Amino acid sequence: MSSDLRSLYQEVILDHYKRPRNFGSLEGADHHANGYNPLCGDRISVHLKLGEGGEIEGISFEGSGCAISTASASLMTEAVAGKRAEEALALHGRFHKVLTDREGEPDVSGLGKLEALTGVREYPVRIKCATLAWHALKAALESEGESAKRVSTE
Repeated sequence: MSSDLRSLYQEVILDHYKRPRNFGSLEGADHHANGYNPLCGDRISVHLKLGEGGEIEGISFEGSGCAISTASASLMTEAVAGKRAEEALALHGRFHKVLTDREGEPDVSGLGKLEALTGVREYPVRIKCATLAWHALKAALESEGESAKRVSTE
């Protein structure tokens, strides 16, 4: 990765950390899940409002964490807003695979701004930071109604 590209990615991550998108509670949310990383103390709660057709009509997150977990949560909310639940779950799987698969170069095509987080691959201990909100999203999408779930990256 070129130093210019790495610098651009760092700017995207810092921007989403300092000014997270979709941060706060979500009125009318009907799906929730909480994520916790006991290794570093990051906590993320994801709130969703699903439409009748299964599309994500609203998404937000709350919590506290490092720059990577906060930026990842912010970028995630932008990436999945308006998508059907199945599409969001597929993106979760793809994003997780890009970060965790050690076989060759990852296929980052179609990830958009999420590609900024792929540098985390080089720091395995930080992968849990980048995937925390995604695990909470998956738990929220798989929950029935307002049942909150807690996921941990242990």
